[in-house]
Amino acid sequence: MQLVETHRIFGGEQQILRHYSSVLDCEMTFAAFVPSKAQHTPCPVLYFLSGLTCTEQNFTTKAGFQRYAEEQGLIVIAPDTSPRGEQVPDAPEYDLGQGAGFYLNATQPNWNAHFKMYDYITEELPALVNQQFNTNGKQSICGHSMGGLGALVIALRNPETYASVSAFSPIVTPSQVGWGEKAFTAYLGADKAQWANYDPTALVLAGKRSPAPIFIDQGLADNFYPEQLKPEMFAQACEKMHQPTNIRYHEGYDHSYYFIATFIADHIRFHSAQLNAL
Repeated sequence: MQLVETHRIFGGEQQILRHYSSVLDCEMTFAAFVPSKAQHTPCPVLYFLSGLTCTEQNFTTKAGFQRYAEEQGLIVIAPDTSPRGEQVPDAPEYDLGQGAGFYLNATQPNWNAHFKMYDYITEELPALVNQQFNTNGKQSICGHSMGGLGALVIALRNPETYASVSAFSPIVTPSQVGWGEKAFTAYLGADKAQWANYDPTALVLAGKRSPAPIFIDQGLADNFYPEQLKPEMFAQACEKMHQPTNIRYHEGYDHSYYFIATFIADHIRFHSAQLNAL
């Protein structure tokens, strides 16, 4: 584990770290905010998964979450969105390849050697985080757009591991929209039964649940809403399966980090309440 940079902020420490990932077979970078409380007390961890084209830097430098994470005593981990490097496959389009890992385990040739972000987020990265930082074994997950998709999928498939899940503008029906159809076909092939493993709406309808209400914020001025983002369909599935949700719609807000920065305090406090209730 290599410490690339560190900055004092709101009493805590914002770090950028690099390590070799055996799961992804490449060097990976992630951001870690460590609150001052972690100097003497084990703290819970919140993972934040970013969206298409992002790295670990977008959320770290634009969301303004550190003030609230320090206030709540949360370690916040923001990984990169995909494997990277000259040996890692890529595509010319922004929504496939490097920067577009979709937090799944690819099964198709050309992609399956490196694109195993699901295993990286759920297994390898938490093991490294728990080794590196003063954690207490409790964790939650949040994300934006493609990362909101990843957060929902990971939490629904692992309810015993994540105390809570929230998302900003998530892709909740990837099997039925362009972004998801393109990525799933490339990474998983044509078998749509495999797609369902990474589709939040399909998972809820299959009986997967989150132990806490699912918290989602969606801007109504988002240029990807409603074509790529269909929160109403997810809400209907949750209502049918009696999965509690809190889905908020916001007039005038778009898909950007201005939106995330506006409401990130609510998400940090939501997760802190769930983690501290355990």
